[in-house]
Amino acid sequence: MKEQESEWIYLGVDVGGTKVQASVVRESGDILARQRHKTPRNDSPESELAAIESVIEDVLSDAKKRISDIQALGIAIPGVVVPKEGRIVVTPNMNLSGIGIGEHLRQRFGVPVAVGNDCNLGALGECWLGAARNATSAFAILVGTGIGGGFVRRGKLWRGARKAASEIGHIVMEIGGPTCACGNRGCLEALASRTAIERDIRQAVSAGQSSVVTELTGGNLDAIRSRILRKSLKRGDGLVTQVMRRAAEVLGHACLTVRHLIDPEIIVLGGGVVEACGRFVLPIVQEIVDADRLPGARPGGGVVASALGDDAVVLGAVALARSSAGRSPFGNQLCNV
Repeated sequence: MKEQESEWIYLGVDVGGTKVQASVVRESGDILARQRHKTPRNDSPESELAAIESVIEDVLSDAKKRISDIQALGIAIPGVVVPKEGRIVVTPNMNLSGIGIGEHLRQRFGVPVAVGNDCNLGALGECWLGAARNATSAFAILVGTGIGGGFVRRGKLWRGARKAASEIGHIVMEIGGPTCACGNRGCLEALASRTAIERDIRQAVSAGQSSVVTELTGGNLDAIRSRILRKSLKRGDGLVTQVMRRAAEVLGHACLTVRHLIDPEIIVLGGGVVEACGRFVLPIVQEIVDADRLPGARPGGGVVASALGDDAVVLGAVALARSSAGRSPFGNQLCNV
């Protein structure tokens, strides 16, 4: 039997390139329990689905809840999805392309499942309970393994005609630049994501430059986590400072592009890289945005850090699940739920 309406609870899942995070959440947004597992790297779809199922089971156990207590489940996927079908079209950094994950999880757990793009849902979370809570419109840019975005206006998520809107990570910032996971060249993601930052550091070290990253990773540069970047910046490492400054500058110009294209009331920067290295990144981004010579008719369009951190996407997934159950936190139905 479901919980009483006043106690309705939901489950949100954030599937990322390095971790799968799940939370059991009250309708108010209060988080009852969190769990995270490592995302299998370069593994089969079956292994990645098993990791998602496992974290769901673990968070339910941690919250002392049964799946029958859950009103609906929301899941955030790093790629293009068809929300109504619950189908993943493409996940450039994972092996889940073509998977009908909504139906798979419905059959596995027996609850309604709402599926959305992770960064779209990160924007939704920030608008519900985070840095954009009082904003009429907000664009979120989340920087992690890749880079994604989401645009919310008056509580409604804009997905676009092909369900591929707000893919800020794939705007071309350098013609003929590095190849991106999407197959194009010179994308923002190929220049300023953690994957791009890792690549640039590895190439520089291979070319003979020294860095404390080698020490901090024990010589294994295959996966340089955001916390390693933070520690390296704190120690004043020249190579990491140089690479991170370039990435922050590219992000700053991407924010200008967003401002000029859709003019949101606020731009929210989040994701693992910004959460770990925001004190370094945000002032550089803000300086570029503040230097914009094209004025608006009114003040606004500034850049702020995420207020929800790792919880932004999960809470956005819960907001989507709530909307699918007819109880949108914004008092209206999200478009195309």
